[in-house]
Amino acid sequence: MTDPTDTITIENVVASGDTGREFDLQTLAEDLDNAQYDPKTFPGIVYRIDEPKSAGLIFHTGKVVCTGSKSVEDINKSVESIFNAFERLGISIEENPFTVQNIVSSADLGYSLNLNAVAVGLGLGQIEYEPEQFPGLVYRLDEPDVVALLFGSGKTVITGGTEVQDATNAVNVIASKLEDLGLNS
Repeated sequence: MTDPTDTITIENVVASGDTGREFDLQTLAEDLDNAQYDPKTFPGIVYRIDEPKSAGLIFHTGKVVCTGSKSVEDINKSVESIFNAFERLGISIEENPFTVQNIVSSADLGYSLNLNAVAVGLGLGQIEYEPEQFPGLVYRLDEPDVVALLFGSGKTVITGGTEVQDATNAVNVIASKLEDLGLNS
């Protein structure tokens, strides 16, 4: 059987920060290449970055969210691209205020799950399972502090981590608990 941690793939990394200044979004959108601003549909600028493929969401308050990268390295490059674009416009940011807020990963446990048995086995305190509303089981782990979505196929999505290692730790915890319950086949 394949080690499920070998199947972990980072799907999205989100970082955010506060530049410490307010922006005139209309003027900024006109000056930035690859920027879209339509306040009727979204309250910020969507600044598209081609390499690495990602987007910066820039708000009037000076808060910026960077999303869509597939690695922490790429999110850092995306943040740097945003700072470089600001710099070209004469907007200086004293220091990098960005921190990783969320790493979304997927993995395959390698076996099908009986989600009803998993829900009972793991206990209702950390589980939400309403198959009529959502086909997956929501499992809130304490350590690491993440949320895992478990599906009958054995696929899982881990969200809420701030370190790459959080997904590996979560998959190990899940696999271990399922094995202890005899639900890993």
